[in-house]
Amino acid sequence: MTNNRLKINLCGVEIDNPIIPASGTFGFGYEFAEIYDINVLGSFSFKGTTAETRFGNPTPRIAECASGMLNAVGLQNPGVDRVIAEELPKMREIFHKPVMANVSGFSIDEYTTVVEKLDSQDDIGWFEVNISCPNVHGGGMSFGTDPKAAASVTEAVRKVTKKPIIVKLSPNVTDICEIARAVEAGGADGVSLINTLMGMRINLRTRKPIIANKTGGYSGPAILPVALRMVYQVYDAVKIPIVGMGGISTAEDVIEMMLCGATAVEVGAANLIDPAACLNIINSLPEAMDKYKINNLNEIIGGAH
Repeated sequence: MTNNRLKINLCGVEIDNPIIPASGTFGFGYEFAEIYDINVLGSFSFKGTTAETRFGNPTPRIAECASGMLNAVGLQNPGVDRVIAEELPKMREIFHKPVMANVSGFSIDEYTTVVEKLDSQDDIGWFEVNISCPNVHGGGMSFGTDPKAAASVTEAVRKVTKKPIIVKLSPNVTDICEIARAVEAGGADGVSLINTLMGMRINLRTRKPIIANKTGGYSGPAILPVALRMVYQVYDAVKIPIVGMGGISTAEDVIEMMLCGATAVEVGAANLIDPAACLNIINSLPEAMDKYKINNLNEIIGGAH
């Protein structure tokens, strides 16, 4: 049963609640569907998809940290054609709502190719255009750290789809507001932030980096204050909706992120610690709202400003 107090509208698509598992932490949903009915989610952002099959980075590519983890998976995915032929049909059997397609590329042509191919899939409600992956060389984050490149990707994708485009921003920049304004000018319908922060761990016995890629993206509860600060800043810089993420693991975190300016919230690393994390957050939201005298989630978006 849906709770009307939790409903929000994300770029013209109404969803039952603002909770969206983040890309790369939820696959295509079916492993989680064995644990709970994933239709309780507002939506989910599926595995970052590129034009060709990608094995990703060499292993080891995960390292634990206090209050979080480093990953350098490197966009491992079956490629867009196999996603359409194999993954989406399986996904439709267990998820019956609009889904977010996370798209990555190493060139503007690759982004547009992937979006064009996925555009005809009726259950895709939004494109989350990832210009911020820190773990691939020559693509991903290189588009997300330069305002002109970020705008160019957005403009190119805008030409090949009428569906809402949400551009995923990198925190590994001097001024995230400058990038947000650039993608808004390029035609983005929304922005999602933050992606992971660049980090590293050293193995004391070998005296070398633990991760084969040397660096990885840092995620988990420790990055929440950074994410809140950046969402707060971007809310003042643009007029388009924000999907906030980074270190969220409780209903209180969701409320805090929405007060900073997020319309919806993605949950990433928490899914890897507890596969039922999103379910637990959704179930505990009404009680948290009562505690803080919130009647409807829409009334708190940007409320800290």
